Amino acid sequence: MNHHTDSPADTNATRRVAVVTGGSRGIGRAVSERLARDGLTVAVNYAGDTAAAEETVKTITAAGGRAIAVRADVADEEAVSALFDRVEADFGGVDVVVNCAGRMSLSTIADLDLSVLDSLHRTNIRGAFVVAQQAARRLRAGGAFVGFSTSVVATQFPTYGAYTASKGAVEAMTLILARELRGRDITVNTVAPGPTATDLFLDGKTDDQVAALTKAPPLERLGAPDDIAHVVAFLASAEGHWVNGQILRANGGLA
Repeated sequence: MNHHTDSPADTNATRRVAVVTGGSRGIGRAVSERLARDGLTVAVNYAGDTAAAEETVKTITAAGGRAIAVRADVADEEAVSALFDRVEADFGGVDVVVNCAGRMSLSTIADLDLSVLDSLHRTNIRGAFVVAQQAARRLRAGGAFVGFSTSVVATQFPTYGAYTASKGAVEAMTLILARELRGRDITVNTVAPGPTATDLFLDGKTDDQVAALTKAPPLERLGAPDDIAHVVAFLASAEGHWVNGQILRANGGLA
Protein backbone atom coordinates (compact mmCIF):
# COMPACT_ATOMS: atom_id res chain seq x y z
CA MET A 1 0.00 0.00 0.00
CA ASN A 2 1.08 3.59 -0.56
CA HIS A 3 1.82 4.89 2.91
CA HIS A 4 2.89 8.27 1.57
CA THR A 5 -0.56 8.95 0.13
CA ASP A 6 -2.40 8.18 3.36
CA SER A 7 -3.55 11.03 5.56
CA PRO A 8 -3.01 10.70 9.33
CA ALA A 9 -6.69 9.78 9.71
CA ASP A 10 -6.51 7.14 6.99
CA THR A 11 -6.00 4.08 9.13
CA ASN A 12 -7.42 0.59 9.25
CA ALA A 13 -9.85 1.91 11.84
CA THR A 14 -11.34 4.53 9.52
CA ARG A 15 -11.00 3.19 5.99
CA ARG A 16 -13.94 1.05 4.90
CA VAL A 17 -13.21 -2.42 3.59
CA ALA A 18 -15.01 -4.34 0.84
CA VAL A 19 -14.98 -7.99 -0.24
CA VAL A 20 -15.98 -8.46 -3.89
CA THR A 21 -16.43 -12.07 -4.97
CA GLY A 22 -15.89 -12.71 -8.65
CA GLY A 23 -14.11 -9.39 -8.48
CA SER A 24 -11.49 -9.93 -11.17
CA ARG A 25 -13.57 -9.96 -14.36
CA GLY A 26 -16.60 -8.34 -15.95
CA ILE A 27 -19.04 -6.61 -13.63
CA GLY A 28 -17.08 -7.77 -10.58
CA ARG A 29 -13.94 -6.03 -11.81
CA ALA A 30 -15.85 -2.82 -12.49
CA VAL A 31 -17.30 -3.01 -8.96
CA SER A 32 -13.85 -3.61 -7.44
CA GLU A 33 -12.34 -0.66 -9.27
CA ARG A 34 -15.27 1.65 -8.47
CA LEU A 35 -15.30 0.87 -4.75
CA ALA A 36 -11.54 1.43 -4.66
CA ARG A 37 -12.02 4.82 -6.32
CA ASP A 38 -14.57 5.60 -3.61
CA GLY A 39 -11.85 5.04 -1.03
CA LEU A 40 -12.56 1.50 0.12
CA THR A 41 -9.88 -1.12 0.55
CA VAL A 42 -10.95 -3.98 -1.73
CA ALA A 43 -10.36 -7.71 -1.40
CA VAL A 44 -10.69 -8.99 -4.96
CA ASN A 45 -11.87 -12.58 -4.70
CA TYR A 46 -11.46 -14.92 -7.66
CA ALA A 47 -12.00 -18.60 -8.40
CA GLY A 48 -9.10 -19.53 -10.64
CA ASP A 49 -7.84 -16.79 -12.97
CA THR A 50 -4.90 -15.48 -10.96
CA ALA A 51 -3.65 -13.27 -13.78
CA ALA A 52 -6.98 -11.44 -14.07
CA ALA A 53 -7.14 -10.90 -10.31
CA GLU A 54 -3.59 -9.59 -10.19
CA GLU A 55 -4.29 -7.28 -13.13
CA THR A 56 -7.34 -5.89 -11.32
CA VAL A 57 -5.31 -5.26 -8.17
CA LYS A 58 -2.54 -3.66 -10.24
CA THR A 59 -5.05 -1.30 -11.88
CA ILE A 60 -6.46 -0.29 -8.51
CA THR A 61 -3.10 0.30 -6.83
CA ALA A 62 -1.73 2.18 -9.85
CA ALA A 63 -4.61 4.64 -9.41
CA GLY A 64 -3.74 5.13 -5.74
CA GLY A 65 -6.21 2.64 -4.30
CA ARG A 66 -5.67 -0.28 -1.98
CA ALA A 67 -6.49 -3.89 -2.92
CA ILE A 68 -5.45 -7.49 -2.49
CA ALA A 69 -6.38 -10.61 -4.45
CA VAL A 70 -7.68 -13.62 -2.53
CA ARG A 71 -8.55 -16.95 -4.15
CA ALA A 72 -11.59 -18.88 -2.90
CA ASP A 73 -14.38 -20.98 -4.33
CA VAL A 74 -17.52 -19.21 -3.09
CA ALA A 75 -19.34 -22.51 -2.59
CA ASP A 76 -16.62 -23.79 -0.22
CA GLU A 77 -17.55 -22.49 3.21
CA GLU A 78 -14.09 -23.14 4.67
CA ALA A 79 -12.39 -21.23 1.86
CA VAL A 80 -14.82 -18.31 2.18
CA SER A 81 -14.40 -18.22 5.95
CA ALA A 82 -10.63 -18.13 5.43
CA LEU A 83 -11.08 -15.28 2.93
CA PHE A 84 -12.93 -13.23 5.54
CA ASP A 85 -10.37 -14.17 8.21
CA ARG A 86 -7.61 -12.86 5.95
CA VAL A 87 -9.40 -9.58 5.27
CA GLU A 88 -10.20 -9.02 8.95
CA ALA A 89 -6.60 -9.80 9.94
CA ASP A 90 -5.12 -7.49 7.30
CA PHE A 91 -7.56 -4.58 7.44
CA GLY A 92 -9.46 -4.81 10.73
CA GLY A 93 -12.95 -5.70 9.53
CA VAL A 94 -15.42 -5.84 6.66
CA ASP A 95 -17.96 -3.14 5.78
CA VAL A 96 -19.20 -4.09 2.30
CA VAL A 97 -19.69 -7.50 0.71
CA VAL A 98 -20.62 -7.77 -2.98
CA ASN A 99 -21.29 -11.26 -4.34
CA CYS A 100 -20.58 -10.99 -8.07
CA ALA A 101 -19.36 -14.58 -8.44
CA GLY A 102 -21.63 -16.58 -10.70
CA ARG A 103 -21.86 -18.82 -13.71
CA MET A 104 -24.34 -19.13 -16.55
CA SER A 105 -25.32 -22.03 -18.83
CA LEU A 106 -28.09 -21.72 -21.38
CA SER A 107 -30.35 -24.61 -22.37
CA THR A 108 -34.00 -25.41 -22.68
CA ILE A 109 -35.32 -27.14 -19.59
CA ALA A 110 -36.09 -30.24 -21.66
CA ASP A 111 -32.50 -30.57 -22.86
CA LEU A 112 -30.54 -29.44 -19.81
CA ASP A 113 -27.79 -31.77 -18.59
CA LEU A 114 -28.51 -32.13 -14.88
CA SER A 115 -24.82 -32.15 -14.05
CA VAL A 116 -24.72 -28.63 -15.50
CA LEU A 117 -27.70 -27.74 -13.30
CA ASP A 118 -25.85 -29.00 -10.23
CA SER A 119 -22.69 -27.09 -11.12
CA LEU A 120 -24.62 -23.90 -11.84
CA HIS A 121 -26.57 -24.05 -8.61
CA ARG A 122 -23.49 -24.93 -6.57
CA THR A 123 -21.97 -21.56 -7.47
CA ASN A 124 -25.11 -19.45 -7.84
CA ILE A 125 -27.18 -20.70 -4.90
CA ARG A 126 -24.84 -22.45 -2.47
CA GLY A 127 -22.12 -19.89 -3.21
CA ALA A 128 -24.50 -16.98 -2.73
CA PHE A 129 -25.69 -18.51 0.54
CA VAL A 130 -22.16 -19.13 1.84
CA VAL A 131 -21.06 -15.57 1.07
CA ALA A 132 -24.27 -14.13 2.56
CA GLN A 133 -23.75 -16.24 5.67
CA GLN A 134 -20.24 -14.90 6.24
CA ALA A 135 -21.42 -11.36 5.49
CA ALA A 136 -24.22 -11.71 8.04
CA ARG A 137 -21.78 -12.91 10.68
CA ARG A 138 -19.04 -10.39 10.02
CA LEU A 139 -20.26 -7.09 8.56
CA ARG A 140 -19.70 -4.08 10.77
CA ALA A 141 -22.43 -1.58 11.65
CA GLY A 142 -23.16 0.76 8.76
CA GLY A 143 -22.30 -2.01 6.34
CA ALA A 144 -23.93 -3.33 3.19
CA PHE A 145 -24.39 -6.66 1.45
CA VAL A 146 -25.12 -6.61 -2.28
CA GLY A 147 -26.12 -9.79 -4.09
CA PHE A 148 -26.51 -10.31 -7.82
CA SER A 149 -29.49 -11.58 -9.75
CA THR A 150 -30.51 -11.06 -13.38
CA SER A 151 -33.26 -9.12 -15.09
CA VAL A 152 -34.20 -12.38 -16.83
CA VAL A 153 -36.12 -13.19 -13.64
CA ALA A 154 -38.52 -10.55 -15.01
CA THR A 155 -38.05 -10.91 -18.79
CA GLN A 156 -38.33 -14.73 -18.72
CA PHE A 157 -36.33 -15.46 -21.88
CA PRO A 158 -36.32 -19.10 -23.07
CA THR A 159 -33.15 -21.16 -22.38
CA TYR A 160 -32.45 -19.24 -19.16
CA GLY A 161 -34.47 -21.62 -16.96
CA ALA A 162 -31.67 -23.04 -14.82
CA TYR A 163 -29.80 -19.76 -14.51
CA THR A 164 -32.91 -17.78 -13.66
CA ALA A 165 -34.03 -20.40 -11.14
CA SER A 166 -30.72 -19.93 -9.33
CA LYS A 167 -31.05 -16.15 -9.36
CA GLY A 168 -34.66 -16.31 -8.22
CA ALA A 169 -33.30 -18.00 -5.11
CA VAL A 170 -30.96 -15.04 -4.52
CA GLU A 171 -33.85 -12.60 -4.84
CA ALA A 172 -35.94 -14.66 -2.41
CA MET A 173 -33.22 -14.45 0.26
CA THR A 174 -32.76 -10.69 0.03
CA LEU A 175 -35.53 -9.28 2.22
CA ILE A 176 -35.32 -12.25 4.58
CA LEU A 177 -31.64 -11.53 5.29
CA ALA A 178 -32.33 -7.80 5.63
CA ARG A 179 -34.95 -8.60 8.28
CA GLU A 180 -32.69 -11.08 10.05
CA LEU A 181 -30.11 -8.30 10.43
CA ARG A 182 -32.56 -6.00 12.24
CA GLY A 183 -30.74 -3.85 14.77
CA ARG A 184 -27.32 -4.29 13.15
CA ASP A 185 -27.49 -1.20 10.86
CA ILE A 186 -26.64 -3.36 7.83
CA THR A 187 -28.46 -3.21 4.49
CA VAL A 188 -29.09 -6.14 2.14
CA ASN A 189 -30.00 -5.56 -1.49
CA THR A 190 -29.74 -7.39 -4.82
CA VAL A 191 -28.84 -5.86 -8.18
CA ALA A 192 -30.38 -7.51 -11.25
CA PRO A 193 -28.56 -6.36 -14.39
CA GLY A 194 -30.00 -6.61 -17.87
CA PRO A 195 -27.83 -7.42 -20.91
CA THR A 196 -24.36 -6.13 -20.05
CA ALA A 197 -21.34 -6.25 -22.32
CA THR A 198 -19.19 -8.83 -20.53
CA ASP A 199 -17.58 -12.10 -21.63
CA LEU A 200 -20.21 -13.99 -19.62
CA PHE A 201 -23.01 -12.31 -21.58
CA LEU A 202 -21.43 -12.38 -25.04
CA ASP A 203 -20.22 -16.00 -24.91
CA GLY A 204 -22.23 -18.23 -27.24
CA LYS A 205 -24.47 -15.49 -28.67
CA THR A 206 -24.71 -14.73 -32.39
CA ASP A 207 -24.29 -11.21 -33.73
CA ASP A 208 -28.02 -11.11 -34.44
CA GLN A 209 -28.86 -12.08 -30.86
CA VAL A 210 -26.55 -9.42 -29.48
CA ALA A 211 -28.02 -6.83 -31.85
CA ALA A 212 -31.57 -7.69 -30.79
CA LEU A 213 -30.71 -7.42 -27.10
CA THR A 214 -28.90 -4.14 -27.73
CA LYS A 215 -32.10 -2.66 -29.18
CA ALA A 216 -34.43 -4.15 -26.57
CA PRO A 217 -34.17 -1.53 -23.78
CA PRO A 218 -35.74 1.89 -24.41
CA LEU A 219 -32.24 3.35 -24.04
CA GLU A 220 -31.19 1.17 -27.01
CA ARG A 221 -27.81 -0.03 -25.85
CA LEU A 222 -26.23 -2.78 -23.81
CA GLY A 223 -25.30 -1.99 -20.25
CA ALA A 224 -21.65 -1.42 -19.48
CA PRO A 225 -20.02 -2.94 -16.40
CA ASP A 226 -19.60 0.59 -15.03
CA ASP A 227 -23.38 1.14 -15.26
CA ILE A 228 -23.83 -1.70 -12.79
CA ALA A 229 -20.86 -0.68 -10.64
CA HIS A 230 -22.44 2.76 -10.12
CA VAL A 231 -25.56 1.12 -8.68
CA VAL A 232 -23.51 -1.09 -6.36
CA ALA A 233 -21.43 1.87 -5.20
CA PHE A 234 -24.62 3.77 -4.32
CA LEU A 235 -25.99 0.85 -2.31
CA ALA A 236 -22.65 0.48 -0.52
CA SER A 237 -22.48 4.18 0.37
CA ALA A 238 -24.00 6.19 3.19
CA GLU A 239 -26.24 7.88 0.59
CA GLY A 240 -27.79 4.53 -0.33
CA HIS A 241 -28.26 3.26 3.21
CA TRP A 242 -32.04 3.81 3.34
CA VAL A 243 -32.50 1.33 0.48
CA ASN A 244 -32.85 -2.07 2.14
CA GLY A 245 -34.27 -5.45 1.20
CA GLN A 246 -34.75 -4.43 -2.44
CA ILE A 247 -34.17 -5.88 -5.91
CA LEU A 248 -32.82 -3.16 -8.24
CA ARG A 249 -33.27 -4.01 -11.92
CA ALA A 250 -30.46 -2.09 -13.63
CA ASN A 251 -31.30 -2.70 -17.27
CA GLY A 252 -32.16 0.48 -19.14
CA GLY A 253 -35.89 -0.19 -18.96
CA LEU A 254 -35.92 -3.75 -20.29
CA ALA A 255 -38.50 -4.99 -17.76
